[in-house]
This record gives sequence, C-alpha cells and structure tokens, in this order.
Amino acid sequence: MPALVFDCDGVLADTERDGHLPAFNRTFEEFGLPVRWSDEEYAEKVRIGGGKERMRTLLTPEFVAAAGLPSDPAALDEQVAAWHRRKTEIYTAIIGSGSIPPRPGVRRVATAAHEAGWTLAVASTSAEASVRSVLELAMGRELTPHFSVFAGDVVQRKKPAPDIYTFALHRLGLDPAHAVVIEDSRNGLLSALGAGLACVVTTSAYTGQEDFTGASLVVTSLGDPPPEETVAQVLSDPLGTDPGPYVELADLAGLLTAADGGDTDPVPSDPRPH
Repeated sequence: MPALVFDCDGVLADTERDGHLPAFNRTFEEFGLPVRWSDEEYAEKVRIGGGKERMRTLLTPEFVAAAGLPSDPAALDEQVAAWHRRKTEIYTAIIGSGSIPPRPGVRRVATAAHEAGWTLAVASTSAEASVRSVLELAMGRELTPHFSVFAGDVVQRKKPAPDIYTFALHRLGLDPAHAVVIEDSRNGLLSALGAGLACVVTTSAYTGQEDFTGASLVVTSLGDPPPEETVAQVLSDPLGTDPGPYVELADLAGLLTAADGGDTDPVPSDPRPH
C-alpha cells in the first residue's frame, strides 16, 4: 500500500511566525537572555533544522559572556536543552489555544488517504511533543491515532539530511517508490529527495521564494472547497499533474505512477470528482 508522509511545521499548520517565533522569544525573556529575534532574523533561522540547533547559533563567545553562561561545552548543552524544554512547553500551549488554524486541505487529503488504506505518517525534526500537538490540531482526535510520528532527536542529522525520512521508511517497512511527502521548505524537499521520495511542496510564510527544483508539484496549499474555500494555486507542475482548485488524493497517487514511469499497477486513491 502507498504512504502519505507529512512534514509538520508549515505543512500541517503555518506555525513558524505565530507559534515558534513567539515561543523562542518568550523563552529568551524568561531566562534573561539578551536577545529577541525579529521576524526578519527568524526568517533566516528557519533554514536551520531543529529548535536546539537554532538556539545554538546564539552561542558566540560574545553572547556567552554577555549572558553569563558557562563556557564548558557540556554545561552549555545542558543549558540549551533546558531552554528548549521550556520553549516546547510555551509552544504547545500556543497550539493548544487554537489560535493557529490547520492549513487548508491537510485533513481532507489525509482522511481520503486513510479511507483508501494508505499509510499515514509525520516526519519532522521538531520536538515530538510539539509535533503531536500540531498533528492533533490539524487532524482531529479521530484521525490522529492512525499516524505514525517520527520527530525530534530520533536521528542525529536534521533536514536537509535525508535521515528522518530514511528512518521513517525503515520503521514503516516502506518502499520509497510508494510514498509521497508533503513539505513546505527547500530543506524539507532536499531531505525527501535524498531519501528517494516524491515530494509535493505547499509553500508557507517563510518559504515562498525558495528554490523547489526537484519537487513533483509546488502549490500555495492543498486547498479546500467551500464553505472555507481556499484555492490551490499551482506554482510548478513539472509532471503535468494539473490539479484542480483543490489537490486530491488522486493527484498524489498519479505522482507515484509518473515517478515510476507509468509501469506500475494503479495506486489506490479516492474517487476523483469531475
């Protein structure tokens, strides 16, 4: 059976600007750190996979001295881990408040995939608690238990390395040729491609201008029909998928067939309305 694997941040919900950024800055404030990331600064930080890794970019000798931090590397690692634990608590509270909506189409397409017997998973380098909070927000309590979650430090190398996807494929016993990934960033795309996976990109708040060469399809979102209508605008369609105003599971199934040269049996999908 085929599989549909979602990234989390920027894909299930557009969480970076209104979730992660304020959570980082509130953490810095609580710990008395002399830094607050602006929107422009954070737009650069999101290119770094992993929250602890983003925090570690602060640790110049000048910052360590100004913040009164220990110089011992092991002690610094413990400090960063403490910051990150608190940041995760703040972030999950923001998600739990419901102030950040799910992205269009993710629950609709995931529901169709589940009903068609597809394997569902999330693969993210964010902390697992953060990922699970966004997953439940986006998918609801009934669908969430059908997802396998691969997140946080289950792999040492974060995106754009392919490790999180190769790990997920191994654990799920999946053939890369039978899985489609939904990503929102160039780092995520490179990670998926490195694992041999077809990748659809739904651009998000900080990623619209990135290079998505190699993606099977690039859209502004998966889209949703009325009453909460959001039309999926196609930005790149190298395989000629030609989705309608809302990306359907049939479109994703077609990407697997196209990537395999069209020689495989049809991939199960939802009935496509005409």
